[in-house]
Amino acid sequence: MPEYDYVYLGDNARAPYGTRSFEVVYRFTRQAVCRLFEEGCQLVILACNTASAKALRTIQQKDLPLLDPTRRVLGVIRPTVEAIDSISRTKHVGVLGTSGTISSLSYSIEIEKMFPFMTVTGEACPMWVPLVENNEFDSPGADYFIQRHIEHILAVDPSIDTLILGCTHYPLLICKIRRFLPGGVALFSQGERVAQSLRDYLTRHPEMDSRLGKQATRRFLTTESAAKFSEAASLFLSRPIEVEHITIS
Repeated sequence: MPEYDYVYLGDNARAPYGTRSFEVVYRFTRQAVCRLFEEGCQLVILACNTASAKALRTIQQKDLPLLDPTRRVLGVIRPTVEAIDSISRTKHVGVLGTSGTISSLSYSIEIEKMFPFMTVTGEACPMWVPLVENNEFDSPGADYFIQRHIEHILAVDPSIDTLILGCTHYPLLICKIRRFLPGGVALFSQGERVAQSLRDYLTRHPEMDSRLGKQATRRFLTTESAAKFSEAASLFLSRPIEVEHITIS
């Protein structure tokens, strides 16, 4: 969807959110949403699984009616769950995520609502985000932490045939994860599915689509050092970007 205008806000100064409490994640996420509203964003996607798990529902139900009932805040968990039944054959699914995402049971709860016949097993992988953020995701030292969690979740439920990568950092670990996966176990990465879900949402809600800018602009905001963020972003985007440093509270 390259024709749309995008504002990306990374709260890198206070990341990672994965080990923080519900109250802290909600407060930080609400502050970020408010800042994006100030930037003129009509639709905000919480691209973080932890924020989607711990803050989305409260923001949608409690805050949006007061902030601006015409705007929308969406998450990444529901689009993922909607697609999972068509992928899994055994109906046994594993979720790899941060401690916050797994302890919230958000995937289990959402899958239970849509597909009560499915079995869900969660595996917290607290070292995986630091490996990516410190550019160690392709190092030999990463093998231990990846193999350990893959073997553990498959030992808990050997019938798992689909693993959800429940964190935006994890796609950078795909090559290593696949090295330790037995044949027949699929990896589900969220990016493309969330993008497709956004397109579908805007098709169903033309009133929102008409409010979105379509000048193909891109802005990147970070609460950390702009130079540090730009260096890390190149791991994901494979190109240099201009970054603005901001503060939120």
